Amino acid sequence: MEPLVTGMTVGAVALGGRYLIQAWHAFKTRPIIPRTLRFYQGGFQPVMTKREAALILGVREHAVKEKIKEAHRRVMVANHPDQGGSIYLAKKINEAKLLLMGKTQGSASAFS
Repeated sequence: MEPLVTGMTVGAVALGGRYLIQAWHAFKTRPIIPRTLRFYQGGFQPVMTKREAALILGVREHAVKEKIKEAHRRVMVANHPDQGGSIYLAKKINEAKLLLMGKTQGSASAFS
């Protein structure tokens, strides 16, 4: 009886080990999909909404001003026209900052 139990235990361990090795190989060969997108991917609306502005900067619609400024700086560094970015994208990023901070287009301190 004892050899039977030992044999079944060894067989169970071998099958479990085989399963773990297959699972490990499947895990290692899976495609890497980013969990979050770093920046807003997509076209722009004709009139920017708060939701779109928040997506562009990567913040919540009701974020505090410090978070908005920090996000604006981070996105502008990545898309600045002097560093090979687009002027159009820079304008949209600035527009998103202004919209979320509640400033109007005619404001004198718009880009501070």
